[in-house]
Amino acid sequence: MGTSNCQLISYIAPGAPATRRPATGAQPFLRPEIGFTPRWYRQTIGIDFSERWHTDPAYRKETVLSMKDELKRRFPGTARGGIDRTGEPADFLTRTFGVCTVAGIYGVPLVYSKDNWPDSQRRFLSDDEIDQLEPPDLDANSFFRRLMAQTDWIAANEGRVEGFINFQGVLNNAHRLRGEKLFLDLFDAPDRCRHLFDCVCTTMIEAAKQLHRRQRQSDVDIGFITVSNCLVNMVSPEQYREFLLPFDQRLAEAFGCIGIHNCAWTADPYMADYARIDHLGYIDMGLDSDLVRAKNLLARARRAIMYKPTDFANKTLHEIQADLERIARDYAPCDIVVADIEAGMPDERVLEFLSMCDRINSVQ
Repeated sequence: MGTSNCQLISYIAPGAPATRRPATGAQPFLRPEIGFTPRWYRQTIGIDFSERWHTDPAYRKETVLSMKDELKRRFPGTARGGIDRTGEPADFLTRTFGVCTVAGIYGVPLVYSKDNWPDSQRRFLSDDEIDQLEPPDLDANSFFRRLMAQTDWIAANEGRVEGFINFQGVLNNAHRLRGEKLFLDLFDAPDRCRHLFDCVCTTMIEAAKQLHRRQRQSDVDIGFITVSNCLVNMVSPEQYREFLLPFDQRLAEAFGCIGIHNCAWTADPYMADYARIDHLGYIDMGLDSDLVRAKNLLARARRAIMYKPTDFANKTLHEIQADLERIARDYAPCDIVVADIEAGMPDERVLEFLSMCDRINSVQ
C-alpha cells in the first residue's frame, strides 16, 4: 500500500464544485459535507454566475458573503459552507472557473451561465493538433495570467490568498481537449494518448505550483493536489493501470500529497491500483463500492462516500438512515458528501440528514 503523509477532507465552498482541503484531525466519525448548485443560489438569492462572477473577485466576494448569510439563515448552528469557521480567513478563490481552468489554459473557450458552473466549448483538437501539442508557457498565457491577477487582488484586499483552484484530473482534462475520440485513441493511437496525458499533467503541475508559490507569499501554504477521475469508469482497469496510474503517481510525487475524486462510481475495479499510489490523502467513491475492502486497502487515506443527490432527494428517510448505518459500520471514519443539491430541496431534509449523522456520531 502507498504511504500517506497527509489527510484531506471534502470541501464545498458556497457556489463551488466539490474539492478537498486539509483535515484538522478533529473530524467526526461521519462527517457530512453538503453542497448546493449555482441554480439553488440563483433561485434563492438571485446571484448571477455568469462570466463576471469568475473574473471579478470583488463581485465574487460580495456574492460569497451573501451565500454564507443565506446558509446561516437556513441552517443555523451547522457547518454548511464553512459558516462555522468564523475565525478563519475568508476564501474568495475557490470556485473560480469551476472545473475548466486547464481547458481555459489550452485556449478552449468557456461557456458561462447565470445559474450553472462554466463549461468548455466542444472544440476538440484534431490528430495533428494533438500530436504537435506542447504545454503552454504559463508566463505568457493570457488565461492563466488573468487568474493570477485575481490572486493579486485577493492578496491586496484580504491579506491572504486562501482557497483552491480545481485543476481536475489528467483524464478529465484530456477529454475536454480531445472529446470522445480519446477513448478510441486508447486502442488505436496509444502514443497519442500518452503525449496528451503528459501535456495536461505537466500543465497541472506547473499551474498548481505557480499558484501555490503565490499563496505562500501571503502566508498560505498549500501542500497537496487533488485530482478528479470522474471519467475513470470509461476506461478499463488495465487501461487505467497502463495509461493513467503513472500520471496520478507523478502528481502525488510532485506535491507530496494527493486526493482522488471518483464521483459516485463503483471504485472496485481501480481500488488496488489506487492503493499503490504514494501519499494518498483522500479517496472517494460511490455507495455500491465494496466498502469493507476499501477500508482495508485504503486505510491510511481519509475516505469519503459521494452520496448521490438523486438518492438524497428520492429515498425515504428510513432508507437514508440504513445507508448511513452501513457506511458507519463498513467504511467510517469518513466523509459523506452530498453535492449538487438543486433548488426545491426542502431545508428540513438537509437538517434531518445532518441530525442522522449526529446521532450516529454520538454513539461512536
